[in-house]
Amino acid sequence: MKFSKVLLAAFLGTLIALLINFFVKVGFVAALISGSSNTEEIAKPKPNSVLYMKLDYDIPDRTVDNPFGNINFSSMETVETTGLNDILRNIENAKTDSNIKGIYLELSSIPTSTATLQELRDKLAEFKESGKFIVCYGESYSQSAYYVASIADKIYLNPEGMIDLHGLASQITFYKNLLDKLDIEMQIVRGPNNRFKSAVEPYFLDKMSEANREQMEKLLGTVWGEILQGISESRGISVEKLNELADKLELLTDAKTALDYGLVDQLYYKDQMLAELKSLTGNTDKINAIGNANYAKSYRIKKSSKNEVAIIYATGQIYDGKGNEDQNIYSENLAKTIRKVREDKDVKAIVLRVNSPGGSAVASAIIGRELDLAKAEKPLIVSMGNYAASGGYWISAKADYIFADPTTLTGSIGVFGTFPNMQGFLNDKIGLTFDVAKTNENADFGTVTQPLTEFQYAKLQQNVVKTYDDFTRRVAEGRNLRQTYVDSIGQGRVWAGADAIEIGLVDQLGDLEDAIAFAAEKAGLGDDYKVVEKPEPKDFVTRIVESMNPTDELDAAMRQRLGAYYDYLQGLENLQKNTGIQARMPFDMIIE
Repeated sequence: MKFSKVLLAAFLGTLIALLINFFVKVGFVAALISGSSNTEEIAKPKPNSVLYMKLDYDIPDRTVDNPFGNINFSSMETVETTGLNDILRNIENAKTDSNIKGIYLELSSIPTSTATLQELRDKLAEFKESGKFIVCYGESYSQSAYYVASIADKIYLNPEGMIDLHGLASQITFYKNLLDKLDIEMQIVRGPNNRFKSAVEPYFLDKMSEANREQMEKLLGTVWGEILQGISESRGISVEKLNELADKLELLTDAKTALDYGLVDQLYYKDQMLAELKSLTGNTDKINAIGNANYAKSYRIKKSSKNEVAIIYATGQIYDGKGNEDQNIYSENLAKTIRKVREDKDVKAIVLRVNSPGGSAVASAIIGRELDLAKAEKPLIVSMGNYAASGGYWISAKADYIFADPTTLTGSIGVFGTFPNMQGFLNDKIGLTFDVAKTNENADFGTVTQPLTEFQYAKLQQNVVKTYDDFTRRVAEGRNLRQTYVDSIGQGRVWAGADAIEIGLVDQLGDLEDAIAFAAEKAGLGDDYKVVEKPEPKDFVTRIVESMNPTDELDAAMRQRLGAYYDYLQGLENLQKNTGIQARMPFDMIIE
C-alpha cells in the first residue's frame, strides 16, 4: 500500500508539473499573440527607411514560424531566425520599394555555411544595380561576415576592432581513444574502395587518413579560392595579397591596419555610423529602420496564375519514418509531400531545394522513388544549397537538371554501416552479463551486447556492396555516365560545386532563383506562373504543440548554452543515431 501511495504521488506530481508548464506556455503564447496584433501596421516601412540586417545566426533555407523557436531561453529574448528565402525576397522587393533608401548590414560573425553566404552576397550585388546604397558596420569581422560585407559600397569598422582573416581549416573530432577507454568497438562496414568515405574514420582512427586529408585540402582550397576571389573583385586587392595578410595574421593587429590595406573605408564608432545613416537617408531626427522579419510581413507577393512552380524543401539529415520536418528529412513526410505535389494539377514544375549531408540509405531510396515518379509527369529541377551530399546526392541524381553554388558540398557517393559492440563496456566496466535463448542460429543478430560473427559481418558487407552498387547505378542513369566512371569519382569523395560541374555531377552553377526560372522555362510557362513552397506551413496550434516537445526544448537550450561546443555533443549523439546502413557526408563546414 505504501508503494502504491508513493507511486501515485510521483505520478500526480509529474502531471501537475506538466500542466503548469503547459499553461505557462499557453499564457506566454497568448501574450505573444496579443502583443503582435498590430504587427502588420508596425511592419510597414516608413519613407526614407533602411532595410536593417543583423545576420548573426545560422541562416536556415526557409523561415520557420515556430512560436518558441526564436526564443533565447537564457535571456527570454527573441532572436532573429528569418530564413534565406525571406531574406532574398526582401532584398529583391527593396530594389523597387520607394520607401527603402538602402540596406544597412550590421555584421560580426555569420555562423552559416558558405553556399548560403554566396547566395546572400550575390543577391546584394544585384541590389546595388538599383542605385541604392549598401553600407556595413562591424565592431569586428569574422571571415564569414567580411565575405558578405565586402560587397557593400562602404565598410565601416570600430576603431578598436579587427578583421579575422586567417584561412580555412576543418577540424574533425576522433572518438577512437574514448571508445577504447570505454571498451566499445565500432564495427565498420564500408562499400568497396570507399576510401574517401571518412564518416566512419573517427571511430577507428585518431587522425585523418591520407585519402581524407587529400579530399579535405582540395575542398578547402576551392572554397577559400571562391571567398578570396569575391573579396578581391569587390575591394580591388589581389588574391595573393589577401593570402599574404591571412598567412601573417596581419589584420589581427588593429583596425588601422585594415584601413591602411583598403579592406575598410572608415573607422567609426557606432554613433558615427548612425550619423552617417541619417545623412544617407536624409533624416535629421531619427533613422527609420525595418528588420528582415518585419519587412517580410509588410508586403505580400501575390501573383494570379493557375500555373505553379513548387519548391520542395529537403533540409537536414535523412531519417526513416516520420518526424519534425523543420529540422530534418524524414522519408515518410517528404515522400508524402512529393506525392501531393505530383498529383496537384496546378503544379507544372518542381524545384527540389536540397540542403542535406545525407543519412539513411533506405530513406534516401524511398524519397528517390517518389521523385522518379514525379519526374515522369513534370519537370524536376534540383537546387543545391550548402550540402547535397551522399543521401542528399542520391535523391538529386535523377533530376532533369542540377544547379549548385560554387561552394556547395556535394557528391560523397558512398555507403557505410556502423554496428557498436558494447560487450567489453557492459561486461568489464559496469559488470553486466547477458545470456540468451534463441530459436535460430542468428536470432540474436544486431544486439550490442556481443560482436558480429564472421558470417554476420559477411552478410552486412553484401548489403553494403549492393547498396553502393544501387547508388552508383542510380547516379550513372541519372547523369548519363558510365557506372565505372561514377565509382571512380565516388568512393565517398566530397566535391565543391565548382569542381562537381567539371566531373558531371552538376549541370550549372546557380542559385535557387536560377533553378526556378529554368523549371518554368522547361515547363513552357513563360512569365505566367507563381511560386509555392512545400511542405505548406503548419497551423499555429500544431506549431505550439510541437514546440512543447521537451526533447526539442532541451536540444534548443543545449544548443544555445554550448554554442560551438554543441557540435561535439552532436557527434557523440551520432554514435547512437547513425547505426545501420548510411549514405551520409562525413563532416559539416562552417566558415568562422
